[in-house]
Amino acid sequence: MQEYTIGRFIDPFTDFGFKRLFGSEPHKDLLIDFLNQLFLGERQIVDLAYNKNEHVGQLLEDRRVIFDLSCTGLDGEQFIIEVQRLRQQYFKDRCVYYTSSLIREQAPPGVPRWDYRLKPVYLIGLMDFTFDDTLPDQYLHKIQLTRLGTGEVFYDKLGYTFIEMPKFNKTESELVTELDNWFFLLKNLSKLDKIPVFLRKPIFSKLFNIAEVCKLNKIERMAYDSSLKYQWDWYNSLDYIQKEGFEKGMERGREEGFEKGIDEGIEKGIIEGRQEEKITVARGMKKKGLDNSLISELLELTLEEVEKL
Repeated sequence: MQEYTIGRFIDPFTDFGFKRLFGSEPHKDLLIDFLNQLFLGERQIVDLAYNKNEHVGQLLEDRRVIFDLSCTGLDGEQFIIEVQRLRQQYFKDRCVYYTSSLIREQAPPGVPRWDYRLKPVYLIGLMDFTFDDTLPDQYLHKIQLTRLGTGEVFYDKLGYTFIEMPKFNKTESELVTELDNWFFLLKNLSKLDKIPVFLRKPIFSKLFNIAEVCKLNKIERMAYDSSLKYQWDWYNSLDYIQKEGFEKGMERGREEGFEKGIDEGIEKGIIEGRQEEKITVARGMKKKGLDNSLISELLELTLEEVEKL
């Protein structure tokens, strides 16, 4: 099992940590500054109003959606901020579904005629994992609807920004922009034991002050510890799946390898062994009361497989 320690500052990639830093009215200037650096030259955000994180569709059969953060700008533009620490098989699909939910909600109910004029919807995905189809040095991805061939923007009211934080490896001396500073801070906050000189600016000083673990009250500390424990339990579960699945797979693969070819047999055995360990972990998650759909997404099992356990 991997050992983890709690540092001086909270981990912004935990559910508690991100919402403490960016998810409340007194701290919204932090979120505004971060978004303005992301949209620099494209959009200037003056103010934000926080929305309910739970989105319920207009119809009873609509699926409930829970955002990490959702807010609206002065001009009615909507922002969804999703923090995703763990790889999910259909993360891109989920992001498209989330934005579609907000777009559909803009249709006024009970109005016989509507001109379909939409307010912009943007999703920001702050990821602690990487996509499989991007280059090693590409960590910031801005997506819009464009024309094939020319790359010209076809529709500018729907946008996705994905940040692959594991690929951001700039050192302090390589930081050039304020966005660089933000990325460095988010990636390294929980590892810092003091405030770097280059981050001693009012906006970052406020963030460090909010992020100090020693300033959490008893209830906040319990919530943070719980958030960390869930994260650590998950990583230990992944380690278990990888280690045990590999060992079982090697053993089974060698047995089958004499008949089917050593390499093919081992590869098949490893896959089947990891699948068995996923099932074991899924049973444990169900006993702890986790939702079937969440277990399905986290372990990349089908919903039917989880429901049968």
